[in-house]
Amino acid sequence: MKNKINEECGVFGIWSPRKTDVAVMTYYGLYALQHRGQESAGIAVNDEGLFRYYRDLGLVNDVFTPEHMEKLGEGNMAVGHVRYSTSGITNRINAQPIVINHSKGRMALAHNGNLVNSYELRNELENKGCIFQSTTDTEVISYIITGERINTGSIEDAVNRAMDKIKGAYSLVIMSPSKLIAVRDEHGFRPLCYGVTEDGVYVVASESCALDAVGAKLIRDIRPGEILVFSDEGIHSIEDHCNKAKPSMCVFEYIYFARSDSIIDGCSVHDARVRAGAFLALEHPVQADVVIGVPDSGLDAAIGYSRQSGIPYGIGLIKNKYIGRTFIAPNQKSRENLVRIKLNPVSEVIKGKRVILIDDSIVRGTTSARIVKLIRDAGAKEVHMRVSAPPFLNPCYYGTDIDSRDNLIACQHSLEEIAEIIGVDSLGYLSVGNALEIAKGVAGNNSFCAACFNGEYPTEVPTRTEKNRFEEKLPKYRNKNEDKNACAGKAEI
Repeated sequence: MKNKINEECGVFGIWSPRKTDVAVMTYYGLYALQHRGQESAGIAVNDEGLFRYYRDLGLVNDVFTPEHMEKLGEGNMAVGHVRYSTSGITNRINAQPIVINHSKGRMALAHNGNLVNSYELRNELENKGCIFQSTTDTEVISYIITGERINTGSIEDAVNRAMDKIKGAYSLVIMSPSKLIAVRDEHGFRPLCYGVTEDGVYVVASESCALDAVGAKLIRDIRPGEILVFSDEGIHSIEDHCNKAKPSMCVFEYIYFARSDSIIDGCSVHDARVRAGAFLALEHPVQADVVIGVPDSGLDAAIGYSRQSGIPYGIGLIKNKYIGRTFIAPNQKSRENLVRIKLNPVSEVIKGKRVILIDDSIVRGTTSARIVKLIRDAGAKEVHMRVSAPPFLNPCYYGTDIDSRDNLIACQHSLEEIAEIIGVDSLGYLSVGNALEIAKGVAGNNSFCAACFNGEYPTEVPTRTEKNRFEEKLPKYRNKNEDKNACAGKAEI
């Protein structure tokens, strides 16, 4: 069971007017998106209608050996994917992109997000005789699009019709024999942007940092509901589904998911996190000697807290860049050891100091408790924790692996109890109101989804999700409420 929140995946696509090393460029793009998915990776190359693809479990540089890259070869289009599973178990068959053969050709599809009506659609398709190879809702999307493609004149028309049926969060990159298509759901839950290189190669990616990795200049984000088609005929935008729903970008993209050097919907992720830290300093001031952040996404917020409060910023924790995520370890003892290896305190910054520790979230509290203990053992006189997100109180149905209230510490305990459990002298969360403002000052009057914090879902919520990412119960603390759903009010600020 993980102690940090994770997001489903990252997508990448490339269209070139000439045959070139699209596989290599996709490799670099996926490498830049590795933070969005570390369980599997895949690349599909289109060489004038001939599809070559490879996908497997592991990190990008582990999956794609020089031999694999040589076999993928050159082409004029490619689609890539890195995955973290929120819908569907972790195995090779669930790796993406999905490659489909149908009566009108081939299609490769990579997906970021979660559908809210996946169960109903899958059940309907199975009753019609469809046979599923994977457990992902991405395969549901591929069936829907393929079914529409058989009865339409173009792949983009098929995608347009499919969008009438699929509901929820989806940022898609789709490759046909002659076209590359980028699609973003009507709410724009997950990011998707595109850019162009100096030699006219167009690139689509979950984040702008992936464009930077291949030398492409950001043009703009794909609009919520937009279908953008790249082909020999140029770039064509279909906006039939635009402005049909209120934009609801996941605010946690700015708080945690995205890389700090990315620009999402016109807003710098770094600036948004610095702004979150400044809000924290205004909401939860405390007398202290140094402000430190938990690498990586807590660092920008720590800078913002320091600037606003006037308390010096220090590098108090060093992250080992060569270790995987802690939840991959097979048992609790292994995970505890990995936390100590992954983070190491700088005692010269911490010893004898009153420390303000900034992190992006608290899920179960176990990782936070271990980090606080590291700070205490390094000689901190006081530890005051500030969190650059509100408390998690609700499940997410749009691609974040929060599927139950049962494992969220803020649903089980009050603010004071959480502070005691993780071992801090004081604790403060960012308010929901200010969380919704962190990107507003830069990107204009944006709307965000904060349902995991406030329970205000932009869509109908699914009655069945058929997934459970939580593998074990809380080991140390039990729900004090008779009704486990009655967590509203816990850890509220």
